[in-house]
Amino acid sequence: MKFYHTFEVRWSDLDANKHLANSSYVQYCAQTRMAFMKQEKMGVTQMSRWGIGPVIMHERFSFFKEIFADQTVIVSLEIDGCADDCSIYRFVHKFYTTDGEHCATSEATGVWIDTMLRKMTTPPDDVVEAMNKYKSPETIILTREDFKKLPFRPENVDPAVFTK
Repeated sequence: MKFYHTFEVRWSDLDANKHLANSSYVQYCAQTRMAFMKQEKMGVTQMSRWGIGPVIMHERFSFFKEIFADQTVIVSLEIDGCADDCSIYRFVHKFYTTDGEHCATSEATGVWIDTMLRKMTTPPDDVVEAMNKYKSPETIILTREDFKKLPFRPENVDPAVFTK
């Protein structure tokens, strides 16, 4: 199953080239996820009651066609990967014009965190049930090992390099 959310591209969503700014793509994906969660009864208020929150750990984009001001854009949400307990998930978002032209794709990998402990957690059964509705036969099973395969790792530096 797929979820769709519609946006009217505003002037403030554009960059200096007068097309949809990279930061707007990120915001549209985040808003689509929140609209999905609200529809599935796991909005901000409910997540606060449960003491959990979604955190995106890695996101990447591919762009195919420009999107301009005053266009209507439809952003899809699919669950392309998920841990058995839904503690780890990967959403794929596709950006479409109203005539169905595919303009961009985003892949976002995230986890649920306990908002008090600030640690990864397993979400409540209500979340698992809602997310399971959006899995397809192609949805892959994600594990903590998949996190280790993400392309970037932390690399601390000596802070003295900032003052040279």
